[in-house]
Amino acid sequence: MPTTTGALSSQTITLPDVNVPPMPALGASGVIRNGATVEGFGEIGIGRGYADVRSFRRKFGLLIPATNTSMEHELWSIIFNNQGPDGLDGVGIHTANVATPIPKLETAEDLLNYKRQFLDGLQSAVDQVLLAQPQYLIMGMSLEHIISGIDGVRASMQEIETQYDLNWATWHDAIPAALGKFKAKRIGLLTPFDKLGNENATRMFEDLGFEIVSSVGFSCANALHIAHVPDWAKEKAILEVLATEENDLDAIVQCGTNMSLIDVSEKLEPVIGMPILGINAVTFWYALRENGFAMPLRRAGRLLREH
Repeated sequence: MPTTTGALSSQTITLPDVNVPPMPALGASGVIRNGATVEGFGEIGIGRGYADVRSFRRKFGLLIPATNTSMEHELWSIIFNNQGPDGLDGVGIHTANVATPIPKLETAEDLLNYKRQFLDGLQSAVDQVLLAQPQYLIMGMSLEHIISGIDGVRASMQEIETQYDLNWATWHDAIPAALGKFKAKRIGLLTPFDKLGNENATRMFEDLGFEIVSSVGFSCANALHIAHVPDWAKEKAILEVLATEENDLDAIVQCGTNMSLIDVSEKLEPVIGMPILGINAVTFWYALRENGFAMPLRRAGRLLREH
């Protein structure tokens, strides 16, 4: 299979050739008109492979929780806002939903039980998305709010990643790469999580070598409701709580893939003078850069425009 080298990870990325002939394979009758073979039409897919008409440059598989109504929308908005021969023409996303349980995380046994259920749901979703023959996978769920520490997050993902031959973009790989582009160390966190979720997220970032100066969580009690946190509330949290002179931050980082932030980032980054790194844009940035899409991208924040 063809390979490339990830621009951010320097790892070898395997890219399945999804256009190997015959693609598309046709039935013995070939092209038909009114039920009969069209004579002289010629063959399709016998001597060559034809690319996916919409995803002819790269087909990404996206895994998101079944409750998530934000991430796919944000990724498609980046694609649609950057069309043209020098943009993201021919880049497509195929999405599968992960059925996740409502987490009960009071004991170590609760955590282990949730991890098992999550991995089972994720594996089923990957098996489903593979039916569309994606060339690269995007993990559309962050684990730092339910699993404490980077080692636990990485171990959980490695259990699933090692079962498949495709490469992945994950939040815990994407965000240190993004923060490194801005040489950021002092971080403010914006999340939909409660106190425990923010504590776990803080530990992951500290494990990655960053200082969490301040964190704001909206304590959403229902994963579906995360998408309903209004933009004005996110803006208020950024302007009045996080981006203060006292905090002296290098960057603001947003966790939780069901909490849209692209519009807020675009609006406030020029105002506060620092990057606002939303999880969906950052994870997609990582996937695109790893796959050789190095062009500046519009209307998705400074990271995609400058790096």
